[in-house]
Amino acid sequence: NTIMNINKFKNKIIKNKPLLGIDFGEKRIGLALSDSLLMIASPYKIVYSVKEFDAEIQKLDLGGVIVGYPLQMNGEEGEIAKKARAFGDRIYTKFKLPIFLKDERLSSCAVERMMIEEFDLSREKRKKAIDKNAAAFILQGFLDQLSNIKE
Repeated sequence: NTIMNINKFKNKIIKNKPLLGIDFGEKRIGLALSDSLLMIASPYKIVYSVKEFDAEIQKLDLGGVIVGYPLQMNGEEGEIAKKARAFGDRIYTKFKLPIFLKDERLSSCAVERMMIEEFDLSREKRKKAIDKNAAAFILQGFLDQLSNIKE
C-alpha cells in the first residue's frame, strides 16, 4: 500500500541506496535521484511512457520511491492525484519498492518561477527541463523532511 506516513516509510527504505523522485504526468514523467546518503536530490531525466519508465527503474538500484502527489488546494484528491497514487501502487506491486506519496501542490509552479527568475530560461528550455526539476524539488523537499525526523 502506498499510503504510509513518513516514519513507516523511513523504516522501509533500503539502506545506502538512492531514492527516486517522480513528477508524474500523463505525457511526461520527470525523474530525480538522491545520493545514497539521502541528502541531495538531482534532476535525472524525463521519460515519455510507462514502458520507458519501467526500463529505467530496472537499471537503477533504488532504496525507495517518492511520488509527487498533487492534492487540490483544499487537500482533496482530484483526478491527477488519483492517477499519481495509482502509478505509485503499480510501482509498489511491480517492483516491490517502498513508496511515499509526497504532497506537491505547488512544486511545478515554484520550479517554473525559479527557472524564469533565477536562470532566465526561455519557455522552450523550461518545457524541456521542468518535469525532472519538479521531480528534484519534490524529492529534495522529502529529503529535508526526512532529515528532520528524530530517531
